[in-house]
Amino acid sequence: MVLKNNKKARMMIRAGILVGGVIFLIVFISNFGLVSTDDAYVEGRIHPIASKIPGTIKLVNVKDNQIVKAGDVLVEIDPVDYELKVAEAKASLDTRKAAFEQASLDKERAEALYNEKVVPKERHENVLTAFNLAKGQLEAAEAQFKIAQRNLEYTKLRAPSDGYVTKKSVEVGNQIQPSQPLMAVVPNDMWVVANFKETQLTRMRPGQKAKIRVDTYPGKEFEGHVDSIQRGTGSKFSMFPPENAAGNFVKVVQRIPVKIVFDKGPGEKYPLSIGMSVVPKVKVR
Repeated sequence: MVLKNNKKARMMIRAGILVGGVIFLIVFISNFGLVSTDDAYVEGRIHPIASKIPGTIKLVNVKDNQIVKAGDVLVEIDPVDYELKVAEAKASLDTRKAAFEQASLDKERAEALYNEKVVPKERHENVLTAFNLAKGQLEAAEAQFKIAQRNLEYTKLRAPSDGYVTKKSVEVGNQIQPSQPLMAVVPNDMWVVANFKETQLTRMRPGQKAKIRVDTYPGKEFEGHVDSIQRGTGSKFSMFPPENAAGNFVKVVQRIPVKIVFDKGPGEKYPLSIGMSVVPKVKVR
């Protein structure tokens, strides 16, 4: 009875070792040639929205985190002052046009009389000077009119691309100044910046396949590939880059940013936000 139990125990131990070995072999094969890092995050473009002109906010057409399309009007500045400036510039332009037309007629008459030697050279030169002055004033008035029209167009702030409204900080009635940040638009085009150790980049090349796990969606893997490798370590682009020639040198393994793009966007089912933590695995063999 004891022998039978011992034999059964040995068989169970052998079976457990065999199963463990198979599992180890599967894990080893599946991870063979993969390099990964948890120092990675989702990155994307951020379009700041700011005004080019001062004014009072008349309308805010969007809410926090709203989806917008390129060209949508996000904010409207009260246009009354700028409409009056357009009207003023138009009146000035009309006046300068009339003065230029009169100067053109005077120039034609003066040239005809001067060629017939009816008027002296001095008077002819005075007419030409008046013509050139009227021409310059007309060009200046045309430029002022275009500026007034452009400033009127600037009263409507439009979305530069498709995306989501973020960091909205403007409300109706706010007095704003040029370059004052009002909100930002984040497009759907996102990628991963993975800071791999320099020792992990020996065989890494653009185009290699990658699997991306986002901490927000455990158990879900996204397909991607290496787009490019930054030609410089992260520390060299920091505010205070290291000066290895000064003081005692201590060798530290550097990290180099690698851009990994999604082969297919996660879509609405798995929305991403800039800054999300991810774990990419790149197949380097």
